[in-house]
Amino acid sequence: MNWWEAAIAVIGGIALIYAALLVLLALYARRHPETVGMKDALRLLPDLLTLLRRLTADRTLHRGIRVRLVLLLGYLLMPIDLVPDFLPVIGYADDVIIVALVLRSVIRRAGNEPLERHWPGSPAGLALVQRLAGTTASQP
Repeated sequence: MNWWEAAIAVIGGIALIYAALLVLLALYARRHPETVGMKDALRLLPDLLTLLRRLTADRTLHRGIRVRLVLLLGYLLMPIDLVPDFLPVIGYADDVIIVALVLRSVIRRAGNEPLERHWPGSPAGLALVQRLAGTTASQP
């Protein structure tokens, strides 16, 4: 086998995996209509980035949580995504899903209190972020 045949095989394999991930992402979005819509997620972006920065700087949170948040911020700032952002609707869906998974992980480890303490936006925005993360507000 020549090097170019191996390169074509690797590129073909990566393309196949990429296509499978796109199909899985589309199926997830279809089966979970309660997931936050792209329009709502884009409205939250400035507050969400502020929240992530504040949580990352919070020394009371476990180091592992802060590492996850730094990695998330790095992924969001990276120009290369799992799904290119220029694709309509699905382009930002991977970002929304990854943010939701990381926030869910942070809340499971630290609880809702840090999220509520550092949230810079409106209560409705916080409720939307909690819904995105699959959690509910703390009870007073």
